[in-house]
Amino acid sequence: MSVLQNTKKTAEQDWHRADILAELKKRGWSLRTLAIEGNVSYNTLKTVLDKPYPKMERLIANAIGVAPEIIWAKRFADRNRRPTLINKF
Repeated sequence: MSVLQNTKKTAEQDWHRADILAELKKRGWSLRTLAIEGNVSYNTLKTVLDKPYPKMERLIANAIGVAPEIIWAKRFADRNRRPTLINKF
């Protein structure tokens, strides 16, 4: 059995925080300048890298030019997931 067989992605993955920051930097932004431009606190903007925060997700996504659903695919999948009841009868 090959180790490579178990490397399939089973769910959508969020971008790594370093990838988000690198993409911002490529576009000429830092979190601090984006916070100033977006009229939000730097600490508030920084929390989106660790926790869901739709308003800050949109701010970063607009600066990068990519939909927030792509950057935080797992978060959006979790938000839009509908629980289903299992009928045992």
